[in-house]
Amino acid sequence: MLSLLGCSKEEPVENEPGFGVKEESLIVVNSGNFNMSNASLTVWNPETGSHNNAFVSANGFKLGDVAQSATLNGDYLWIVVNNSNVVFAVDKATLKEKGRIDSGLVSPRYIHFVSDDKAYVTQMYSDKIAIVNPKTFSVTGYVDVSSSQLKGGSSEEMVQVGDYVYVNLWSYGQSIAKIDTKTDKEVGEYIVGLQPYSLVKDNHDNLWTICDGGGWADNPVGYEAPTLVELDLNPGVPGSTWDKKRVFELPLGASVSKLCTNGIGTRIYFIVNEYNGEGKNVGGVYMLDLTEQYPSFKIVVPAGDRYLYSMTVSPITEQIFVADALDYQQQGAIYRYTSEGNLIGVFDAGIIPTSYAWINKVIK
Repeated sequence: MLSLLGCSKEEPVENEPGFGVKEESLIVVNSGNFNMSNASLTVWNPETGSHNNAFVSANGFKLGDVAQSATLNGDYLWIVVNNSNVVFAVDKATLKEKGRIDSGLVSPRYIHFVSDDKAYVTQMYSDKIAIVNPKTFSVTGYVDVSSSQLKGGSSEEMVQVGDYVYVNLWSYGQSIAKIDTKTDKEVGEYIVGLQPYSLVKDNHDNLWTICDGGGWADNPVGYEAPTLVELDLNPGVPGSTWDKKRVFELPLGASVSKLCTNGIGTRIYFIVNEYNGEGKNVGGVYMLDLTEQYPSFKIVVPAGDRYLYSMTVSPITEQIFVADALDYQQQGAIYRYTSEGNLIGVFDAGIIPTSYAWINKVIK
């Protein structure tokens, strides 16, 4: 049973035809279990609540093995399914499939759209980022980032500033790669710390990355305290160098999660799970307010007795949605909070709620 702390549970709408994706809709990407092909989508919006198994309802077949991320571009939502080596393009209103990229990919992770004719797809077990044509649903080439890796390959999230796309190189990596979108070549890198896990930009187009520090003590590339790092890119200035503006150190041994920003990029949110000597999780959802002269971390949602797995922040209301994957075998729970950390409600998602996409236009 879920403890609702005085609020009411938001009941799911299971397999209801025409559930729709409406204003301020949240798409929850549930990764499912490795090699179990039980990935799924959950749709939530304030008018109709949550709808589980939305992809199956719309298409009549399962999403696949380990869904990783979803990205909205134009009328399509692009869903990256990691272990199935496929990227689906679905109608953003109905979630019906309109096409797929299912060849030329190795463990895809995230997709970023450079233009209507070109997108990049990062890959977990390759030192090459795939270049795809979204109109033909085909891989047209690759960006080689092998020179930036400590060992192996693992490109993750992407952020674009001007003509350049920046990519965090996570597993066994330590750097952010800079890609020229005109030439599809890597033109620079910046060493930030062990295993930069996530990447966002703020309202000044500065990059922020959170490094997990290696994750475990026997990691062959090293083990150190996680850090939150701010980079000033100085975009458009010939000959300029990247500037590591600020580094915030987190407790050694803490587990950190994907970065989120509010809609205007003035606040950064992320999860820290940290256990004290009594086995209590003293972490939670951390927030850094960049409008403060000397910003410091604030825990806006304490972890309590949960292990917080993933989160997102509404770009409109700044409500915080944070997931507990529970035992990783049953449906996960997503708790909804105000930006001040007051619990509003909770709803069920699929197995292992991993990532999110917001759709913020009314769709009839």
